[in-house]
Amino acid sequence: MKIFVAGAAGVIGRLLLPKLVKAGHQVVGMTRNSERTELIRSLGAEDLVLDIFDREAVFSAMKDIRPDVVIHQLTSLSDRNFQDNARIRIEGTRNLVDAAQAAGVKRMIAQSIAWAYEPGDQPASEEDSLDMDAPLPRKTSIDGIVALEQAVAEISEHVILRYGMFYGPGTWYDIDGEMAKQVQNHQLLATDAVMSFLHVEDAAHAALLALNWPSGPINIVDDEPAAGIDWLPIYAKALQAPAPEYQEGRQGWERGASNDKARIVYGWEPLYPTWRTGLRQL
Repeated sequence: MKIFVAGAAGVIGRLLLPKLVKAGHQVVGMTRNSERTELIRSLGAEDLVLDIFDREAVFSAMKDIRPDVVIHQLTSLSDRNFQDNARIRIEGTRNLVDAAQAAGVKRMIAQSIAWAYEPGDQPASEEDSLDMDAPLPRKTSIDGIVALEQAVAEISEHVILRYGMFYGPGTWYDIDGEMAKQVQNHQLLATDAVMSFLHVEDAAHAALLALNWPSGPINIVDDEPAAGIDWLPIYAKALQAPAPEYQEGRQGWERGASNDKARIVYGWEPLYPTWRTGLRQL
């Protein structure tokens, strides 16, 4: 198949491209940064520099390429620009979906998040609602996720990957990442908040497998939702950082997510089933 990957030079994209190429697909990797074209070519894909906010250019590119599948991995999280990331999810996704439909694309796979669910006491399943009534500043992220998922669902065949919190090379949790710096500076408290992690290799592999998955949202998280009081001390020790202080409490939405559907129904098996091993391998 011919596959168009938006966000091809990002943390997930750069792991996904060689998997797609190895599987025999013809891949076009899109980036907005011309300095990353060599990286995309080195991974076996054709490179394309494109501004996702330039609607006319997106339509033109999609018409020329006419891919069988579009994989949407666009974010703006490396510099923690949440406003720009929300704009990508809303405006950028709208442009991508409309251009794909105009070019006759029948299948789209898109990156979403597994911590957008409404408050609850148990890890969220795909049957739970998104947190539509979230207050600011969380509402900014939720509005972006809702817009992204609704737009992508307009494509006749669509898989929405609700990823857990990324860790691994190039992420905030990498040894020189933003979260690592906060832990090393003793700025992060261990709370009762529950989060589901996901190694970036597992995120990329799931995107590859999603080429053959049925339509709908699917939680792609590891097997063990973790409270901060459990994972943060282990992470701090791996970084040789001071042990974090404990602060009681959590927000209702800080509940983690279940991967039962991905594992039992789809047969997905993460390479890193638990953060306990992954976070120790920094």
